Amino acid sequence: MTTMRRRGRPKGESGSRGRIVTAAEHEFGENGYDGATIRAIAGRAGVDSALVHHYFGTKADLFAEVIGIPLRPDVDVPAILEGPRGEVGERIVRYVLEAFERPDVRRRGVTLIRVAIGSKAMSPPLVGFLSRELIGRITARLDTPDAALRATLVASQIAGMIVTRYVAKLPPIADAPVDELVARIGPTLQRYLFG
Repeated sequence: MTTMRRRGRPKGESGSRGRIVTAAEHEFGENGYDGATIRAIAGRAGVDSALVHHYFGTKADLFAEVIGIPLRPDVDVPAILEGPRGEVGERIVRYVLEAFERPDVRRRGVTLIRVAIGSKAMSPPLVGFLSRELIGRITARLDTPDAALRATLVASQIAGMIVTRYVAKLPPIADAPVDELVARIGPTLQRYLFG
């Protein structure tokens, strides 16, 4: 007698997603973003690498899930860079500010920044993620020998703006309208990128 296989997920995989997240937390914590691999995470979780990809897609997606990244600059910034070149700086600033004006993003983003700054274990994976997935993508789009420095200057300006406005809440930047900050900070980013 042959038994028919039921459709859907195989039995016993209901806890796999949680095991993958736990394994990824350990792997990113021990080896940083660049040192962690999907294969190693899958091995720790006792699952096949394909299941990790099924649940999370890419390593960047899994990392974003693990640390609760409220924005996906690795996904959104390439699209921002595709628009009119003369407005890239302003579009980057507007993207960040409009996202952080949403309470859920602001709460998670501020928490992530505080943890990353204060945690020796958390800083290297976050730096690796930002270096590869954000700064690396901006660098690849710039046609200049100092592209990595330019991209890092943009990241430093954005990080400073977020810390000043949302973490330290330093007036008057904390109270300034988004449009004013876009108009004032955007040209600086534009100069970093293309000046």
